[in-house]
Amino acid sequence: MGMYVMLTKISPYAVKNLEKLKEIEQHAKRLIEENCPSVRWIMNLVVFGPYDYLDIFEAKDDEEAAKVAMIIRSFGHATTETWPAIYWKDFKGIIEKIKIDYS
Repeated sequence: MGMYVMLTKISPYAVKNLEKLKEIEQHAKRLIEENCPSVRWIMNLVVFGPYDYLDIFEAKDDEEAAKVAMIIRSFGHATTETWPAIYWKDFKGIIEKIKIDYS
């Protein structure tokens, strides 16, 4: 399973009706569960900056992660950026395998 970080920016029009935003969230959650069964949510955060939400999730591959982003975008209320991510401890294992002679 790969880990992904997804940043989401909500359209100002979507936020005008908070009840609609809750409905969209529930509908998106259901569609992701149906279409991306191996996705496991690690963390969902509201952030204050150029994006509104930061989600961290695991998916079996890039295709499944792309499905998650496309489902979120399909409602027409948000834009997303999705990045693959690696745990720091795993990254340290990767760099320990690199052999570079700086002499």
